[in-house]
Amino acid sequence: MKQRAMIFGNVPKLPMKWATVVMPFFLSCLMSGIISFINMIRNLGWIDGFFALWFNNWMISWAFAFPVVLFVLPMVRKFTSLIVDMSALQPPK
Repeated sequence: MKQRAMIFGNVPKLPMKWATVVMPFFLSCLMSGIISFINMIRNLGWIDGFFALWFNNWMISWAFAFPVVLFVLPMVRKFTSLIVDMSALQPPK
């Protein structure tokens, strides 16, 4: 019997079908964090309690960013395929 790949210890990796949720999860996390950080620096500068305020704003941004990414990603893939040759990603027939 083939052993399942592990993340760490006895925690197995998720099946491939979960990549459609996990990738947008991490992408929305990084994008909302970076953008909220830059916007706060530009608008407020380094103020007392900056990181606590930024973290709070980041979590609010992420709560919106993740569902938005899940919703728009299929449309972005279709739009991308209009201008990029995606045939190399298609399985051979």
